[in-house]
Amino acid sequence: MALTPIGLCSRALIKIGAASITGFTDGTAEAEVADALYGSTRDALLSANAWSFATVQATLARLAEAPLGDHGFAHALPVDFLRALSAGVPGRGRGIGYRIVGTTLQSDADQVTLTYVSRPAEAAFPPFFDQALIARLAAEFCLPLTENTSRAEALARLAEAEFRRARLIDVQQDSQPGFEDFTLVEARGR
Repeated sequence: MALTPIGLCSRALIKIGAASITGFTDGTAEAEVADALYGSTRDALLSANAWSFATVQATLARLAEAPLGDHGFAHALPVDFLRALSAGVPGRGRGIGYRIVGTTLQSDADQVTLTYVSRPAEAAFPPFFDQALIARLAAEFCLPLTENTSRAEALARLAEAEFRRARLIDVQQDSQPGFEDFTLVEARGR
């Protein structure tokens, strides 16, 4: 079952023994803390790994004005952009040098295909990521709501374990990359 931001926050609040919420504007301390911390915690967890469900490719729109620095072209980053993974020319999502400057990608290519970590809708989160996010939210919510430092530290350790578990599950559903160009292997074949 896909969870909403309120559902994710409510489960995290229940984990720390607090009351669940029905909205970010409930007028309770729980709702206020959840509203203040949810977006940044979600984005930090999404950008901490190249999650398969959040990795997308897009052809970037070139900006009319050239950058002032080292590259010849500037391209606008997508609105759901969180973290760059690679950039390439159309038909190949990697292989060009680039620099992220503000909300632009600068390179010497006039056309760029960017592979990046996006901010997908919560309905697209797989269950293993839901659990990692709920654990991270519980750790973040604990101190402001309970003022219990030792409990917050214990929850942070649990959140880190859930993050590692989620990363392991995510990477297991992808084919592992092989060596594309390794001169020692080529030399042995001769």
